[in-house]
Amino acid sequence: MALDTDKLNAFVGHFIDDLGGATHAGMVVIGERLGLYKTLASHPMTSEELARKTGTDERYVREWLASQAAGGYVTYDEATRKFSLSEEQAFTMADETSPAYLPGAFELALGALSAVPRITESFRTGAGMGWNEHHEDVIHGCESFFRSGYTAHLLSSWIPSLNGVQEKLESGAMVADVGCGKGASTLLMARAFPNSRFIGFDYHDQSVAGARERATTQGVSGNVNFEVAPAKEYPGTDYDFVTMFDCLHDMGDPAGAARHVLGSLRKDGTWMIVEPFANNDLKDNLNPIGRTFYSFSTLLCTPCSRSQEVGLCLGAQAGEERIRDVVRSAGFSSFRRAAETPFNIVYEARP
Repeated sequence: MALDTDKLNAFVGHFIDDLGGATHAGMVVIGERLGLYKTLASHPMTSEELARKTGTDERYVREWLASQAAGGYVTYDEATRKFSLSEEQAFTMADETSPAYLPGAFELALGALSAVPRITESFRTGAGMGWNEHHEDVIHGCESFFRSGYTAHLLSSWIPSLNGVQEKLESGAMVADVGCGKGASTLLMARAFPNSRFIGFDYHDQSVAGARERATTQGVSGNVNFEVAPAKEYPGTDYDFVTMFDCLHDMGDPAGAARHVLGSLRKDGTWMIVEPFANNDLKDNLNPIGRTFYSFSTLLCTPCSRSQEVGLCLGAQAGEERIRDVVRSAGFSSFRRAAETPFNIVYEARP
């Protein structure tokens, strides 16, 4: 068969985009760690000015700025030969409080890619790899990336989409945030609902230590605690509200975790499950978001599940039907999709 030159060139162009994106991840992490984006957000600068203000080497900064301008993450003015950030670039790259802050996603990607040698061997052996075994960048980058989405949607739309939950939280409820990581979701809720009591649970002791430190730093320690406990064994009963953010699909035995949630809830309680956005059929997930989640799932989610008991390996693109099956198998009588964004679907389950 003769090659179609146009199709070949188009595919090579696609490859160049991907290669540039892959190396660009490292550039973003460097810029975030050295404060280059935050400093550049104040006003236009030359490479010399940016290097001086950040205490960095001008020649490295000059090359970094060129890569950022070529990638569209920094704006270059040929007339003044200065670099700057547009309002949109600054909002996503320099403001850590922004609901669209992006650098954490690249830190997560770099951390996940460092496990490629081990995951390659896992393809041969079927062995798993827990989240706690990954590079620290995975834990920190994951929290930073997902925190922006939670900041944008958790209080404004996700909780209000649940039947009667906001009212309970406002008056005073008992809440378990299971798989809380470094506590981004727990602390958001604890600040917003001071009359309620929150306990964040995670099996990773270092993440729990980080969550406790953040609670103290942010002054939110009055109505929140963090404890080390796996999803199938966290203590307590009669919770009004149990939450799981982007973690059910990582569990080895999500059905067992669901049964434990059911046993820990009050009869009128609610379980909120936040999962990566996914359609039920593979063909409907063959898009940029699907590629991102399938790739992270190959490096992180599937190995994590395989490292635990049962090892069901739902994956980050499980879809609503599979999540419903897991929840229903535990004995929940009610399950529905309550809200969604381009990156997440929020499910509500009730006893």
